[in-house]
Amino acid sequence: MIRILNQTRKLREDAPYIGHTKYINFKTIIRDMNMKLTKIATISTLAVSLLGLSACNNMMAADSMPMKTPAQKQVMQNQTMSDMNVVQIAQSNPDFSILVEAVLAADLAGALSDTGASYTVLAPTNAAFAAALQETGMTKAQLFANKPLLTKILTYHVIKGNTPVYQKHVKPGNYTMLSNDTLVITPQGKLMDEMGRTTSIIKTDIAASNGVVHVIDRVLMPQ
Repeated sequence: MIRILNQTRKLREDAPYIGHTKYINFKTIIRDMNMKLTKIATISTLAVSLLGLSACNNMMAADSMPMKTPAQKQVMQNQTMSDMNVVQIAQSNPDFSILVEAVLAADLAGALSDTGASYTVLAPTNAAFAAALQETGMTKAQLFANKPLLTKILTYHVIKGNTPVYQKHVKPGNYTMLSNDTLVITPQGKLMDEMGRTTSIIKTDIAASNGVVHVIDRVLMPQ
């Protein structure tokens, strides 16, 4: 606005005299002002259009990014889990929270985190632990306080061996566990503990950096 006033003042100074009075052509001044305002409005409109086009391009770029399929997401998840040891895999799943508590109470977390080992862990769910406590008539606190018994039960869930046992390697027969007790795999693929109780494997082959985890629906009981 100051610029326009200065231009008006200059026009007044440069205007021709009529008699002793300068003649100012106000129509010319108004026309010039309208032209300047039109240019400003045009530039503003162009700037807004460019911003809108940029935002639209960004949205189109985001929309054009390929979405990961469920299978691809599962592969990524499996790759991440395979970098964890068997204890970390249990810690990453809320359904193993009681198992994790038991492992910590028995001071087995360090041994089961050994990167040089190859463990095959049969991991009971929280529901399996709850059923076992009801079956034995013990509370969780009582079980955890009996460290020798807790250690024997937990090591009875780890197959003894130098290589992890995946589902494709499983055959009916007797297996020696880390507790030095025997677990039977039946021809039907069930697990039979030393108390004659059968257990189902509900998920297999969760690969870990130091072995493999299979999920079971019942706590195994040694004699």
